[in-house]
Order: sequence, then C-alpha cells, then structure tokens
Amino acid sequence: MSQEETSFETKLARLQEIVSRLEQEDLSLEEGVNLFQEGSRLAKECREHLHNAQHRIRIYSQGVLQDYQPEEAENDGSADNEADLGDPQEGR
Repeated sequence: MSQEETSFETKLARLQEIVSRLEQEDLSLEEGVNLFQEGSRLAKECREHLHNAQHRIRIYSQGVLQDYQPEEAENDGSADNEADLGDPQEGR
C-alpha cells in the first residue's frame, strides 16, 4: 500500500472519529469548534485525494498513459535529426 493510500485512509478514519465525537452532546463549544475545523480540513484533503485518484484513473482508462518502449524511442526519427544538423564547419 502506498503512502498516499495510507495517508488517505488515516485521514478518513480520523474524520470518522471527529464526526462521531461531534454527534455526542457532551462537547464544550470550543472543543466542538476545534473538531469542526479539523474535520473541515480533513474533508477537503480527502476530496483532493479522491479527485486526484479519479483523474489518474480517467487518464489511464483512456489510454493516455503508455508504457515506455525504448525501441520506439530509438526509431522515432532521431537519425533524421542528426542529418538535419549538418556539418558545423560548413557555415564558416
């Protein structure tokens, strides 16, 4: 499991703890406000993680990401580029 997934899971678990705690009626106003602020921040971070994951999945499923093929890179016309350079002594 990657660090990003662990981070997301940890944040989500903490967010669930905060929600449970906020649902209890024995909180002081200050504690409730502090938990609400922390929960809002965590919810935003979790949404960003989900958005990024969704974006990566969309790119991958559309075939935009391709495995690197060294043979293709060698045959991409780089030999033609060398011919275009010409002799550096010619222009003198």
